[in-house]
Amino acid sequence: MKSSIKNQLIPIFLTAITCGVLILMLLGLTHVLNLFPTKDKIFPQFYVADILVGFTIYVKTSIDFALFIGNLMSKNQGWKNRIAIEVGTALGNGLGTFLILIIWTFFKEIQPLLAVMIILAAFVLLRMGEDGLSEILEESSRGSLIQRLAQSGVQLLSPINKITAPLLRVLLPASGTKATTLPSFITLIIFAFTIPFILGLDDFAGYIPLFSIVNVVSFSTGVFLGHMILNMALFASPTRTIKIVREPIIALIGSIAFVAIAFWGFVEVFHLFTH
Repeated sequence: MKSSIKNQLIPIFLTAITCGVLILMLLGLTHVLNLFPTKDKIFPQFYVADILVGFTIYVKTSIDFALFIGNLMSKNQGWKNRIAIEVGTALGNGLGTFLILIIWTFFKEIQPLLAVMIILAAFVLLRMGEDGLSEILEESSRGSLIQRLAQSGVQLLSPINKITAPLLRVLLPASGTKATTLPSFITLIIFAFTIPFILGLDDFAGYIPLFSIVNVVSFSTGVFLGHMILNMALFASPTRTIKIVREPIIALIGSIAFVAIAFWGFVEVFHLFTH
């Protein structure tokens, strides 16, 4: 019983506490950013719909994270290591989000720079969309409807992504990051921080086209809640959680959402230069 509490309940409780701290840090960062003389202020408000948007999109983009964290947990077992993994991954995801918010706050004041940022974000999303569809081709039954839809999507997106590939190699982390056994608590925190920071930075940058139609604080809160619940699920059952997030239908819905948001970004850029 004591072992179960240490290995499950303590890390899960800490996950909730860490999420709460990150939300408070988000509100503090919002207050600081609003002190600068920018045209549009960030309203520290919570809208259920925008929170759900952030939560849903984050959970879809978390396949890489789920695989990474699941492997890292299997290599570094014990409740102390789970705490290190939780703290490191939560801080990595949170600070990546904060950095994008800071950049966006100042870039949006200069329309040409904002346009460049949105276009880059749209290209990232198109790449993420193709990656999701490629996973469907590997996971789904041959000849099924979902595989045929995925194949059509890959054929549509692949020529675009080949053109932008040299640029995206700089923006996107290398795939296939391997977890390993780490020698100390601090080393494990640092390693657990690094990958989610990079993944969170890239994923959240891709959401910039949405910032004109959702409340940024609410959206970010949804992202933090998504990270919290995913971590809780991984602590409770890593194998089952990874299996769920890799379901082909989830990948298909997410990929369609990525492409839709990317094209919305191109529309936003068009409006920037025509109004």
